[in-house]
Amino acid sequence: MENRSILQRFIARPEFGPFVLLVLMIVVFQSINPSFLSLQNISNTLAFTVELGLIALAMTLLMTSGEFDLSVGSVFGFSAVLMWTLFNAEVTSLEVAFLAALLVAAFIGFVNGIFVTQLKIPSFLVTLGMLLVVRGTALFITDGFPQRTWNAAGNWLAELLVGDFYIGSFRLYMSLVWFVLAVIVLGYILTQSRIGNWIQASGGNPGAASARGVNVSRVKIGLFMLSSVMAALAGIISSVRTSSANPNSGTGYELEVIAMVVIGGTALMGGRGTIIGTVLGIFILRMMRNGIIMIGVPGLAYNIFIGAIILGMMALHSWLERRHKAGT
Repeated sequence: MENRSILQRFIARPEFGPFVLLVLMIVVFQSINPSFLSLQNISNTLAFTVELGLIALAMTLLMTSGEFDLSVGSVFGFSAVLMWTLFNAEVTSLEVAFLAALLVAAFIGFVNGIFVTQLKIPSFLVTLGMLLVVRGTALFITDGFPQRTWNAAGNWLAELLVGDFYIGSFRLYMSLVWFVLAVIVLGYILTQSRIGNWIQASGGNPGAASARGVNVSRVKIGLFMLSSVMAALAGIISSVRTSSANPNSGTGYELEVIAMVVIGGTALMGGRGTIIGTVLGIFILRMMRNGIIMIGVPGLAYNIFIGAIILGMMALHSWLERRHKAGT
């Protein structure tokens, strides 16, 4: 009976569905194309995965608090443009330009948070407007053209962010290290800290949270700032890796990131979030993009798979939650 109860608790967890889906997906893709799990393909997949993953981790905390951010894709592109514009114009050093880009991103998140918490405007509308403002600013600064980054080759900051290293013949990037650290830190904050309790309370029942002394507005503003800063960091990492800062970079990322978080089991309306589930959701979508191409499915069909998985996972989460509440 004890073993059965442990199994039942595992099945009832929001991470169970994503875990099963990820395993099935790996088995199917590997059986069709044995190169799917080759070291080179895994290395290439990880290089792309961690950039959106950094945004998704911060989005998990924000969505747990009952809000979400549609401007992250624009911040992803704008922050890299801002940093490289400052550096290439010899306004300042790369290190100072990097800090400036993160500070501007934090301010963008602060503005989002103020509009949502103080003016009581839904985060959908606020961040949609910010998406247009930030993307438009990036296009205006660059006249729509990418900014070059290759004159920073060998810079210690670039190496620290994206430098590669080998474990045997397996090539990895420093960005994976930052992703793993973010998983550990944000996972601890959400599940083991007082701040995590505040975040979940703010999303589950903000009125009751306020009555118990939680500063809901401050929590949400901080999470909006975290979301923007992580999007900026991801965009800068991507620009160093690809040697290009494109003002259109990150277009559509906001919806893909939200899909990763929702597939992972975080409640769309707030109150429940899981970093582990988000990590599974990240790998599901990024490995799917890679896998469908490797087995010969047109890449344009990717959105069809995303939509089907979102619908399927939402149905599964709903069914498991009803069973859990019913005690079966």
